[in-house]
Amino acid sequence: MKPKQKPSDPSDRAFFANLFARIAEEMGATLGRTAHSPNIKERRDYSCAVFDGEGRMIAQAAHIPVHLGAMPMSVQAAIAAFDTWHEGDVVLLNDPYAGGTHLPDLTLITPVPARKGRRPFAFLATRAHHADIGGMTPGSLPLSREIYQEGLRLPPLKLVERGKMNRAVLEIIRANVRTPDERIGDLRAQLAAHDTGARRMKEAQGTYGEARLAAQMGDLLDYGEQLMTALIRRIPAGLYDYEDVLDGDGVSDKPIRIRVALRVRGGGVRVDFAGTDPACAGSLNAVAAITQSAVYYCFLCLLVTPSSLHEGARIEPPLNAGCFRPIEVLAPEGCVVNARPPHAVAGGNVETSQRIVDVVFGALAKALPDVIPAASQGTMNNLTLGGMDKRSGRAFAYYETIGGGMGGRPSCDGVDAVQVHMTNTMNTPVEALEYAYPLRVERYEIANGTGGKGKNRGGHGIRRDIRLLSDAHGALLTERRDHAPYGLQGGQAGKPGQNLLVRKEKKLPLGAKSELELKADDVLSIRTPGGGGWGMRSCSGR
Repeated sequence: MKPKQKPSDPSDRAFFANLFARIAEEMGATLGRTAHSPNIKERRDYSCAVFDGEGRMIAQAAHIPVHLGAMPMSVQAAIAAFDTWHEGDVVLLNDPYAGGTHLPDLTLITPVPARKGRRPFAFLATRAHHADIGGMTPGSLPLSREIYQEGLRLPPLKLVERGKMNRAVLEIIRANVRTPDERIGDLRAQLAAHDTGARRMKEAQGTYGEARLAAQMGDLLDYGEQLMTALIRRIPAGLYDYEDVLDGDGVSDKPIRIRVALRVRGGGVRVDFAGTDPACAGSLNAVAAITQSAVYYCFLCLLVTPSSLHEGARIEPPLNAGCFRPIEVLAPEGCVVNARPPHAVAGGNVETSQRIVDVVFGALAKALPDVIPAASQGTMNNLTLGGMDKRSGRAFAYYETIGGGMGGRPSCDGVDAVQVHMTNTMNTPVEALEYAYPLRVERYEIANGTGGKGKNRGGHGIRRDIRLLSDAHGALLTERRDHAPYGLQGGQAGKPGQNLLVRKEKKLPLGAKSELELKADDVLSIRTPGGGGWGMRSCSGR
């Protein structure tokens, strides 16, 4: 009989890393296939992950980076909220101050029972952006001043207990959203994903045994830590700082400063946001979970992207909580990247997270000038619209983020017209958008000339013109309209974005943050920023 391999055996490690990751990926496939809303079905605005019994993330599918560091906080909040767990339980939450991100992101958490003992062996989680969760405006990304204006806020509660649906919770959700059937349909899609994940985890428990699975989970966490520690050791030791600004919060046009200082020493790094502006009056405040997600994302990019930091072949790390152990994130309580209740936070998840990435990469560029790219578009260009569809007589709620230019890189140009950094969503296909909503896309193209010039130019942004076929109310939550994405190593900044309303052939400028009262036949024209250029231009003037 063959002796058992040790948990640290590389072949075992690779096998189990892929096993857990595939469970998360299959959960995502189920969620995407069964969802009702175009935002989840077409744009894939969701994430799925596997956690051990202590709530440490073991694997996340390659979904949304902004969920990376926040989902573990949701799992920890759920574990803290309930002393006992049973097979068939599903906890629901969206409270940004209890591990959530912003209110439209609904998180479900379910235990995987242990074969022996009362504590769960593992947990499964899904997070999906629902196109409406109530609040001041359709789409639930309003120009709010406190969290109570942003929609229905849910602390950890049991949506399903021992397999029985809590109908009262469903009715509360139905009563507070504009598109109740779509919301319940999307929640049921998340539940289907949990069924898929639980089935696969039970199969793994039966095939490999809980002791071996637990040992492999621990080994993967340690391996993630080893990889990140080795990477940080290759960054020159020192203190590196950078600051950038947000255009304004929609209440005021005053720029909001985000400052970071990275202290690299040995195999660890301290990321300190001291000097960042206090929480703002508007909705650009980020909770600590968002700030951690953005920081972790930056270092994971260094870990997975081939560069001079790597020895030999490209590293394919397991994406787990162990990777984050060498990274310490500090943010003064009450600042714009560590807001406290009741501050509004709808835009912190989508916009402030992008600027956190910009400042962390800006600081790293001082340590790694031949590795770090120029700034990408630095915004998700959030557009929310809703009203009554004249065709069907039913309410609709539309949400989308729009891509832009990627920053120029040390080795090549930036990519045109792409989602960057903290969002990994797709666009809504024109056909799906026009089928689902009283909207018509009249122009959708690369905005040539918006990428910053340089040795390697920044990627160009997008122009997307949408004509309304019914009256609608909504909001624009965008960035980089006043302050352009920076270039690096002599490259020029990318061109800022622009928002326009075309009404009866008149072009009316819209602010970066704007509430919208629109009439049928109005056209919204969203022109997104280009990425910054990298390196000095050649004589050809690229």
